[in-house]
Amino acid sequence: MKIISILVLVVCFLITLALGAQNQQLVNFDYLIAQGEFQMSTLLGIAFGAGFAIGWLICGMLYLKARFSRNRLSKKVAKQQKELEQLRAEPVKE
Repeated sequence: MKIISILVLVVCFLITLALGAQNQQLVNFDYLIAQGEFQMSTLLGIAFGAGFAIGWLICGMLYLKARFSRNRLSKKVAKQQKELEQLRAEPVKE
């Protein structure tokens, strides 16, 4: 599985390099408070890198949330199993 994910990352990197090599023209880019002239390859690289970083950040946060939730629920299950065993061990009073 790790090999496949590494291959996907390498392919994405190579595609980015190929697009960057073909797009050397200058473009006028307007951002929030100013504007500037950048090479198309630079803008593509920045957009790709920002998207990659944001995607990893979101997936990482969701993964941590799921992991903490799983740990909390596992502790609850262990506690309930312990209580159930104690109830089964008690003699029945009639």
